[in-house]
Amino acid sequence: MTQLDDGQKVLDDAPKLGRRRDPAKDQQILDAAVEILAETGFDGMTIDMVAARAGAGKATVYRRWASKNELVLDAVACLKKNDLDTLQIPDTGTLRGDLVAMIRPPTLDDAERKLKVMAALASMLSTAPDLADAANEAIVEPRARINRMLLHRAIERGEIAPDVDVQLVALISPSMVAYHSLIQRKPVDREFLLTVIDGVILPAVGLGRATRLTTP
Repeated sequence: MTQLDDGQKVLDDAPKLGRRRDPAKDQQILDAAVEILAETGFDGMTIDMVAARAGAGKATVYRRWASKNELVLDAVACLKKNDLDTLQIPDTGTLRGDLVAMIRPPTLDDAERKLKVMAALASMLSTAPDLADAANEAIVEPRARINRMLLHRAIERGEIAPDVDVQLVALISPSMVAYHSLIQRKPVDREFLLTVIDGVILPAVGLGRATRLTTP
């Protein structure tokens, strides 16, 4: 409690009036960050550029994100989340069918844009390795959670053995995708994902390598 000059007392922790945070503006800033990352890379991106593209003040951006690194991580996480939010979790009756049904072929422009964004993220992580855990949570873990659900469902219907290491197998595809795009800087296409499913995941759960005469 604070004593004012005129004797009036006020509570120090009384709520202070201010502008309420606008979720729509948050999304505009994140979208702008993704666009600029794809255009300039991490080193070329500045908060000023993001603020201008989003039609926001620089102070507005910094009120939400304390640094460029934090903004980049949230922007990439949002990009991944938007991809997964548009997916419907399949139930085809088989693990392979479910995993294949999760593949959504990107357009050429979209694939190129995502590759540039991932390259920008790799550049950031090379100078800020302490953010690796946060990057893992943003990039690998969302898809791994879905994979765990699909694997548990396969166990429940008796398709794969109950002693399968679900935690490990669930990480195979998102980890390989992250390595393919972040380190090798190659686009992730349908053929690559089918190779991971048929050549790595299915053998790992005891289903054997699937033989594909034609691409499903």
